Amino acid sequence: MAMHGFIRRSIRWLTLSICALSLTGCSSNVLVFHPAGPVSRIEEHLIILSIILVTIVVVPVILLLWYIVRTYRDTPNNTAPYEPEWSESRMLEGIWWGIPIVIVAVLGFFTAKDTFALTHPPEKVSNPLTILVTSLDWKWMFQYPGQQVATVNYCEIPAHRPVQFVLTSNAPMNSFWVPELGGQEYTMPGMAMRLWLQADQPGVYYGHGANFSGKGFAHMQFNVHAVRQVQFDAWVQHVKMTAPPLTMNGYHGLVQPSVVGQLSYSSYPPTIFRDMIKQEGGMYMKRDLSILGTPD
Repeated sequence: MAMHGFIRRSIRWLTLSICALSLTGCSSNVLVFHPAGPVSRIEEHLIILSIILVTIVVVPVILLLWYIVRTYRDTPNNTAPYEPEWSESRMLEGIWWGIPIVIVAVLGFFTAKDTFALTHPPEKVSNPLTILVTSLDWKWMFQYPGQQVATVNYCEIPAHRPVQFVLTSNAPMNSFWVPELGGQEYTMPGMAMRLWLQADQPGVYYGHGANFSGKGFAHMQFNVHAVRQVQFDAWVQHVKMTAPPLTMNGYHGLVQPSVVGQLSYSSYPPTIFRDMIKQEGGMYMKRDLSILGTPD
């Protein structure tokens, strides 16, 4: 009887835990389930597909566990002989091996398909915006090679226009993530990683570092302001007219571990990004140098 009560309590707590986790997933604060661009919508569909496929395996296993424990448990009145012998069943073997293999194959196909699709530039890219992103201790710096302006801890982008983020780090490795616009991409010293994102509607989208990088990691946050193209052009002109230039001395100050607010710069030394990568032992391919707007 004691074992029977233990089993019933275990099933009750397991059921309550699953319900609690399910309700937690319904929270409106889970930003990945509020896609605001084509990349994040594809990734949301992939997440939902993964949950459905995993549920096909997990739910039957839990139900079978409950059924077997309840049906074949030992009781004081049990007079059945103890026969711990296994017999082969090709049908059962086919079920518990075949179904997971099919699920993994389907999930792997769609994951690889979407991953490769999102790695390449969007189809029919028209005048994309390039932003050079550098993770520092403990702040984010954004450089606009086409506009020759720079910001810290926020960036401005036009809505409905593909944006190519070129990512690196001049500090410990980090990860750049704007959940409502797409998945994360690592920033690593000496490397330039590419990430394509796009906002379908004007708005302010929360971004942050998703890789622990020291005691100031919690301050690795930034906002992405998506605005109409006319507003973006006006913002660029406003920054050029009102913000101070970023000098090499100013950049060396930003590199030092510190927490700062949002900053804007009307210009910056054009070779900072490339020199930073070469300094860390990395090299740009010839085709990549054109992104920086600097001579080879």
